[in-house]
Amino acid sequence: MTVKKKGLFLVGLLVAVAAFIAAGCGGGGGGGAPEALPSSSCTAIEYEGDGNPDYIVASDFPLQGSSRTQTVQINDAIRFELKQRSFKAGKYKIGFQACDDATAQAGKWDSGKASQNANAYAANDKVIGVIGTFNSGAAAIEIPVLNQAPNGGIAMISPANTYVCLTQGGPGCDKTEPDKYYPSGTRNYARVVANDAYQGAAVAEFAQSKGIKKVYVLNDKEAYGLGVATNFRNAATSLGIEIAGFEAWDPKASSYEALFKKIQGTGADAVFLGGLIDENGAQVIKDKVAVLGPNDGKVKLFAPDGFTTQQTIDEAGPAAKGMFMSVAGVPIDKFAGPAKEFAQKFEADYLKGKPIDPYAIYGAQAAQVLFDAIANSDGSRGDVIKQMFATQVTDGLLGSFKFNANGDPQDASGAVVGFTIYVATDKLTTETTISPKPEVVTAAAGG
Repeated sequence: MTVKKKGLFLVGLLVAVAAFIAAGCGGGGGGGAPEALPSSSCTAIEYEGDGNPDYIVASDFPLQGSSRTQTVQINDAIRFELKQRSFKAGKYKIGFQACDDATAQAGKWDSGKASQNANAYAANDKVIGVIGTFNSGAAAIEIPVLNQAPNGGIAMISPANTYVCLTQGGPGCDKTEPDKYYPSGTRNYARVVANDAYQGAAVAEFAQSKGIKKVYVLNDKEAYGLGVATNFRNAATSLGIEIAGFEAWDPKASSYEALFKKIQGTGADAVFLGGLIDENGAQVIKDKVAVLGPNDGKVKLFAPDGFTTQQTIDEAGPAAKGMFMSVAGVPIDKFAGPAKEFAQKFEADYLKGKPIDPYAIYGAQAAQVLFDAIANSDGSRGDVIKQMFATQVTDGLLGSFKFNANGDPQDASGAVVGFTIYVATDKLTTETTISPKPEVVTAAAGG
């Protein structure tokens, strides 16, 4: 709940206001409350300002499954930023709805749900911007829908998507990428996180530092998993690491022991898992250890940010011990300035002793960019997009950066281009930090 208790009367009043807004009374015009997005996917409109909100900002993340721990914190970070601004972006009053792109059946993001959400955002003329998605596959579905939304398209900014081909083409991309995501011919999507060319390069450099000579690369068949696996393979090859094999695991399989016996025969001294913990990743880890031994033994195990969550350790149990996992940014205890101040306030207001997830800070930065773009706009969807691309962040939560024409961070410093490598113990324990060399990033991208 976003509102602290200030007496039963105030709580009751706020509940009544929320119910009134959620009902969409008065439609969207004439000073009435805007129509809420569907309750089947989204919370009621959250708003604590005067009168009614002028516009809605929606978030779109999987709120069921293994990613929930991270995405709940991202949503709370958005709420935190909105409360700091008294639910206003410049002169515009902003309501917030947190929407779920996952289903209970899938236990993760779902393509049908993502499409349904995107069409709801496009159809509601009071939706002025979207913060999301968490998964690159969901973004690939939603971006083109929002790109063609009435009145100039809808601005979308992600704190977490890393699939390279969402914003730029290259050897690892389908020939229709990224143009197929922008059918209007105008870009409407940006992200505050470095793409997987950077992540693949960072993990490859770290693997080299651990003495790895021969690695078997696996992926989960998803856009993100295949993409980051390809980027890692390219970077590793450029560093002289031999690729023993490159293939996908079946997320629906009950056992992967045969796969790892095959890998055992190649003599690989490492395995890289390109994908998500949601894609039966815990079983993959367990079977790796059952066949190839512990991760701190002869055959090391590396994984990207799709695995970098406490949930991996909880689900895989002792088998996770010793595996290395990467994530964009620097360790929480290394954040300074605005990020450190944010973390302290956010922890006090929302976490109640729980550790902050790094993606909360990325979520807050994405929210700041979007709210500033709305504040600087003329109130139209198209101008919000224009203002988002004109953003220049100086000494922000993630350092300093602006966006290039593709929507990727440019001239970035700090957490935008740095990566943390964690080792699994009973928790995520910082191993080291890496800012990959530009030439390795270029190689990772297929250049």
